[in-house]
Amino acid sequence: MNPLRWSFRAQFLAGFLVCAGLLAFAIYTQIQMGLVPCPLCIYQRIAFAALGVGFLLGALHGPSSRAGRAAYGVLTLVLAGIGAGIAGRHVYVQLLPKDLGSSCGPPLSFLSETMGPFEVFRTVLTGTGDCGNIDWTFLGLSMPMWSLVWFVVLGLGGLYAGLRARKSRRL
Repeated sequence: MNPLRWSFRAQFLAGFLVCAGLLAFAIYTQIQMGLVPCPLCIYQRIAFAALGVGFLLGALHGPSSRAGRAAYGVLTLVLAGIGAGIAGRHVYVQLLPKDLGSSCGPPLSFLSETMGPFEVFRTVLTGTGDCGNIDWTFLGLSMPMWSLVWFVVLGLGGLYAGLRARKSRRL
């Protein structure tokens, strides 16, 4: 069974399930492996959750019009692009030499208690705490690198599902 030929609903449901699985794995690594997420990790989780909601809404709605499917495809691409930007920033911070300040600042709880929401967002994305640490790798890639890969794959997959020409059904 070729996943590229699945229905729009099936492709978007698969996208939702992948996002849910990635979030479950992140929580597993936090609880079972003791990996404490940094602020950029938290933002990536939020981006995966938002992307998953976008996929779920598309799967539940299952628009019959080409424009409706395209809108969901573009929505998932935009959400994945935001996540890829955050993951890309995290990868950049991890690849910086330690003497150049490869960190992202104090914990998110401290920032949220002492700053407004926009200042917290800007501070976290400027990268100043423990985001430079690489605590976990698989096949030579750190967790933010894998997040970047998944954001790209999911974004392009959602766009493909939304823009793919469908066979017309005539009764």
